[in-house]
Amino acid sequence: MEKIRIDKWLWAARFFKTRSLAKQAIEGGKIHVGGQRVKASKEITVGASLSIRQGWDLVEIAVIALSDRRRDAEFARTLYREAEHSAARRERERAERQVANAGIQRQRPNKKQRRQIHRFLREQD
Repeated sequence: MEKIRIDKWLWAARFFKTRSLAKQAIEGGKIHVGGQRVKASKEITVGASLSIRQGWDLVEIAVIALSDRRRDAEFARTLYREAEHSAARRERERAERQVANAGIQRQRPNKKQRRQIHRFLREQD
């Protein structure tokens, strides 16, 4: 196998759970090959460099093997190599997000607090 469709490879490398999700990401401009947007039918070869945006993270990888079969995660990691600067940047940005969100309480008010909120809002009218 010398070439494979990029949507199929992304699915086999476990970046996306389904090929249709991989296709949507490609069409949405989340995947770049060599710095260029591509179509889902683009065929990639060994040595191609990909930029993959997933949520907050931007992963830059080099394709080192091709597969059209989805296997276990250990095998999937053998299909690509992430650039060192990409891994370091993702880790640094993750740590920054944790620090930024450290003071934010993500807790819903309980029944008593909701009553106090409603009482306060009624008094404002």
